Amino acid sequence: MRAVGIEEFGGPDVLKVIDRPLPVPGPEQVRIRVTAAGVNPTDLLLRAGDLAAAVAGQEPPHIPGMDASGVVDAVGDGVDLGVGEPVMAFVNPFHPTGGAQAEYVVVPREQVVAAPRDLDLRDVAGLPMNGLTAHLALSLLGLPEGATLAVTGAAGALGGYVVQLAKYRGLRVVADAADRDRDLIQGLGADVVVPRAADSADLAAAYRAAIPEGADGVVDAAIVGAHALGVVKDGGGFVKCRPFELASERDIVVQGVVVMTHPAKRAALEELSALAEKGVLTLRTAEVLAPEHAAEAHRRLEAGGVRGRLILAF
Repeated sequence: MRAVGIEEFGGPDVLKVIDRPLPVPGPEQVRIRVTAAGVNPTDLLLRAGDLAAAVAGQEPPHIPGMDASGVVDAVGDGVDLGVGEPVMAFVNPFHPTGGAQAEYVVVPREQVVAAPRDLDLRDVAGLPMNGLTAHLALSLLGLPEGATLAVTGAAGALGGYVVQLAKYRGLRVVADAADRDRDLIQGLGADVVVPRAADSADLAAAYRAAIPEGADGVVDAAIVGAHALGVVKDGGGFVKCRPFELASERDIVVQGVVVMTHPAKRAALEELSALAEKGVLTLRTAEVLAPEHAAEAHRRLEAGGVRGRLILAF
């Protein structure tokens, strides 16, 4: 089978389409014939070598990708899915079998669910990883209905899902946007849109001007960092969407969201699929590219400003 491979760490041009053995599903595992796989920031970190420790002891090439859509191709013992069923899956790229960007992937049954009906499987590939991350971030905050949530980076794929899930759960959402993204953020459901500021201190001040009482919680999808703590009221919650050191203040509870640690992936993915099917979650695809253009996808994602997901179609 073909796969996107990282034979050595470096810039986007190290990505190659390689041949790999067809994986065989074991008990409680599903093999998916991949229609499409999303490209995400974790792929960039893996390719650059920033996550080398996560694949220490594994022989290259490493296959990136954390989410896939496709159809069930084969199943192991104890699996209740039928061959040919359209599905979406969360994939662990740090497992020796590699990530989602391959013609076939084998994943545990608990990470595979039926795909939302009547939606293009190429678009569906953009949902599992960011959807799970948004789901976990809101679970960590545990805000009650009517609470105020601030979302940085709402125009991005992760931030957009946070906004929509939060609104579905009855939260008041405040999000920042550049002028060109204001209509997008309002369309996602944000109650208050704060003008984007290039300087993080100015952005935090803009939030506090919009909500002087402060937010009950913040999901920092844009990685604003310490300045965004100023958006949170005393004793509120703050969720980091990238691992970095951040000292708390004013009894704010600071937590980091690591999608791999989601304790109930299957149940969450089933909810996400149902919400996408109902139109509660919007599947936003920026562009669909061939695996041979994975390097272009990495360059575009690194440059920033991508609205929606970049998808590799197999």
